[in-house]
Amino acid sequence: MECYFCKQNSREIDFKNVKLIKKFVTGLGKIRSRKASGLCLFHQRRVANAIKRARNLGLLSPTSKS
Repeated sequence: MECYFCKQNSREIDFKNVKLIKKFVTGLGKIRSRKASGLCLFHQRRVANAIKRARNLGLLSPTSKS
């Protein structure tokens, strides 16, 4: 399986794009692993940081159960 972002030839992942980031978060609000998400190491790190920033700013809830 090829990385979603490598297919699109994209290097930047914007934390403000919540719709895209939600694809890489589980139903309980956890960040999906590399195996589950199918991302390469470079993009997995970028996605994890974007998710954490979005949570910190309140764009993404820490859990979906709240």
